[in-house]
Amino acid sequence: MTEASTGTVAGLDRDLAEDWGDRYKDHLLGVFGSPQMCLVQGHGCYVTDAAGRNYLDLLGGIAVNALGYAHPAWVRAVSAQAGILAHVSNFFTTPGQLALAEKLLEIAGAPEGSAAFFCNSGTEANEAALKIVKAHHRGGRVLALEHAFHGRTLGALALTYKQAYRAPFAPLGADVTFIPAEDVAALVAELRQGDVAGIFVEPTQGEAGVIPLSREYLQAVRRLASEHDALLVVDEVQCGMGRTGGWFAHQAAGIRPDIMTCAKALGGGFPMGAAVTFGPAITGILAPGQHGTTFGGNPLACAAALAVISTIEDDHLLENVRQVGQHLIDTITGCHPRVVEVRGSGLLLGIQLDADIAGDVVTAARGRGFIINAANPSTIRLAPPYILTVAQADSFTEALPGLLDAVSTTTSQKEN
Repeated sequence: MTEASTGTVAGLDRDLAEDWGDRYKDHLLGVFGSPQMCLVQGHGCYVTDAAGRNYLDLLGGIAVNALGYAHPAWVRAVSAQAGILAHVSNFFTTPGQLALAEKLLEIAGAPEGSAAFFCNSGTEANEAALKIVKAHHRGGRVLALEHAFHGRTLGALALTYKQAYRAPFAPLGADVTFIPAEDVAALVAELRQGDVAGIFVEPTQGEAGVIPLSREYLQAVRRLASEHDALLVVDEVQCGMGRTGGWFAHQAAGIRPDIMTCAKALGGGFPMGAAVTFGPAITGILAPGQHGTTFGGNPLACAAALAVISTIEDDHLLENVRQVGQHLIDTITGCHPRVVEVRGSGLLLGIQLDADIAGDVVTAARGRGFIINAANPSTIRLAPPYILTVAQADSFTEALPGLLDAVSTTTSQKEN
């Protein structure tokens, strides 16, 4: 693919292609800024915009669309469930909710007495985890890592490092101290004060630029949390559910958290999140009535999540994630002088550049028919569907050197 290609889109609205930007500006709250495109349909790893142009989506709804777009198994599951039972209140349960809880605990390796709380997003999953932590140690502080991102609601925002997100809304919902990642001494110094209720970590810090935590550091955090009666919360919202090549990224370190949060790929495009408690002691911290949600664990969401898990298993997609991810790492590393390194594993990768040009590369890539993302000014993030093929990956890696050359030329002309 060398440029955004134009295909045939059933029922394409020419007026929409011309006026969607004004309609968005006039009728939607501008918290996301101006959208880059108006997308009208998707299939497999490709999406189509309102003008009929096709794009290889290497961002996957920001690590959400594990099965790509309109996957037959996902469509069948959601469509069938919609024809049976779409929503019930949490005064009741449903077969899908029971089956999903059992399956999620199984793939998480959770021991007897563990439990799942279903919600609608990663932010909500982290809110649930934070409430468990606060109930465990009333009045205690929470530790999170510098550059962490755990969400934007007042509780989850308290755990999110970036001051531009936090400052307008202070005071926030928890007393949080941020410590540098990979610094065990800093962690020990905080824990020795005796007032730490819990520690939140992302095994791979996605919004920070796809920065994996080392196996040794995660093991040290686990050991020290246990020694100081602090709950360890592992945020797998972006890096979990197969994204890095195993079911959950923390499993590669051989640790077991007290609480795990996940979302994004869990629903494969349907809003779905979960907080998992490991063991009866943690499961019993919140009493009936201390937390809840109207839509969490509804039949449609559970059907979608079960379809994602079963398809990953049946189609051996974890193996594909590992193989295609390693192929991307191998072909991007050293492909251009501006590429400093490629971080991450599986299909969550960060391409570190030697200058703050990631945003310009994103724009140039879109013009060539690729959707990628700038996690920060100097890092390109890739989080494509698990069904991505080597040939599709190669179409991007073959184009990348030219994209970097074009951006470098443009940047040089601006500077002169």
